[in-house]
Amino acid sequence: MNQVMFHRKRTIRTTITLIVLALIAFGVLLLSMNTGFSKMSPMEVLRTLFGGGTPKQHLILFEFRLPRIVIALLVGIGLAIAGAILQGVSRNGLADPGILGINSGAGLAVVLFVITNPQRESTSPMLLPFLALIGAFGAAIIIYLMAYKRHKGISSSRLVLSGIALAAGVNALMIVMTIRLDPNEFNFIATWQAGSIWGSSWKFVIALLPWLIVLIPIALWKARQLDVFSLGDETATGLGSQLNMQRLVLLVVAVAISAACVAVSGGIGFIGLLGPHIARRLVGPRYEHVIPVSALIGAVLLLTADMIGRSILQNAEIPAGVMVAIIGAPYFLYLLARSKA
Repeated sequence: MNQVMFHRKRTIRTTITLIVLALIAFGVLLLSMNTGFSKMSPMEVLRTLFGGGTPKQHLILFEFRLPRIVIALLVGIGLAIAGAILQGVSRNGLADPGILGINSGAGLAVVLFVITNPQRESTSPMLLPFLALIGAFGAAIIIYLMAYKRHKGISSSRLVLSGIALAAGVNALMIVMTIRLDPNEFNFIATWQAGSIWGSSWKFVIALLPWLIVLIPIALWKARQLDVFSLGDETATGLGSQLNMQRLVLLVVAVAISAACVAVSGGIGFIGLLGPHIARRLVGPRYEHVIPVSALIGAVLLLTADMIGRSILQNAEIPAGVMVAIIGAPYFLYLLARSKA
């Protein structure tokens, strides 16, 4: 009876948390629509949203601001969910698509394609997630091989350290690649590495959305499997879990979500680290609660970072990835100091 009451209270707490976070995300979204180089008052934004406003206001809101806001919302959701999955599969609270080098692998594939394709302006954005997926899986395989020890399996600490090393190597490679590039290509790589939301048009929203629509329900469906992983391999096997197959499915989901997000947002890190950690503090360790709460936290974090980055300087913008890193890097060091791995 006490157990039933506990789960009921936890579910009510999760529901309230989700409602509050959804309201915060909606509030930040509204603020974002009022933020930018061209000034629009809240009333002008509302009037334009409901079909009024001048042609210029309509262009600013629907062609420049809203696509970027939607991309930030979707990418924040995707990276936070991917981070929650990776932390559950690896049983390591420091796991994150950016820290593990998966984002770097995905970005390298996209960057290589963009700078070697002279007709990149005419390339369909639908192709970019597939290219990012190739790079992300390549990085994931390398990290797995580096972290694997015979007779001991995967070490969580080796996994994180291997990912950090791979990400550093890939980022160094991209810097070397910029030496002989023309200014436009150089600016693209610099923008990507800084984590600016560069795919800010509706065609990139359409390219990203199907991946999240397909993969996020799978992540929610497999949430209880992540809870089983937290019990340890022997207990999970005793409960009838097919460990290797379940891990593979969840890793594919996490890597694919990360790749699709990176393809339109660049190298944004720490969202997948911060989202799940904050979620566990709010609603406890069960992944059926952690995953949806992480998603909304990730959305709020990236929306807020992008909004601040666009408004903090008068005639320039700070990439969202830089703003997230200002928060995420100290938090990562704090977690690393507390880690017993």
